[in-house]
Amino acid sequence: MRFLSVLALILMTSVARAETVQERVAPCLACHGEKGTSETENIPSLGAQQPAYVLIQLYMFREKLRTFEIMNDMAKDLTDDDLRAFSDYIATLPKPAPPTDVGDPARMQKGQALVQQHRCNTCHNTDFAGRDNIPRILNQREDYLAKTMHEYKNNSRHGYDATMADVLQPVTEEQIADLAYYIARVR
Repeated sequence: MRFLSVLALILMTSVARAETVQERVAPCLACHGEKGTSETENIPSLGAQQPAYVLIQLYMFREKLRTFEIMNDMAKDLTDDDLRAFSDYIATLPKPAPPTDVGDPARMQKGQALVQQHRCNTCHNTDFAGRDNIPRILNQREDYLAKTMHEYKNNSRHGYDATMADVLQPVTEEQIADLAYYIARVR
């Protein structure tokens, strides 16, 4: 009986010392940026990301439906409750600020025309903040945007549906570069 009391005390103490979600997210922010704005090439900013989108991505990493070894390893032991807590917390991080570089007017105009043509501003919203399971892409890293669009186009990245792959099939490499340039800088 005394053993069970000691065991219960140990378990309660360890629960009381359990890390907060902020402490548990810290390793994520080492790559994705301390405040959710990445400074690392090809690593996305997470600040103000849609919680439903993050939840789906973390689930896909955990289940290896989306493969990226570091992320698969980071997510492998997360419970469904962990996924929800991480997703909700990430949504509270500040959104990435627009770069100080306002961009070349001609490229910005080309990018804006491509956004209209391919209706990026329909799913991702006119302010590119996303909604529900559609990601915020406003002021995302240009290199990451281009990389992601290339991966959807060449089918090396799979979403939970084929929408992005279908949308990007007619988009040329030059147009991907212009879209990424514009979305990373739009205000």
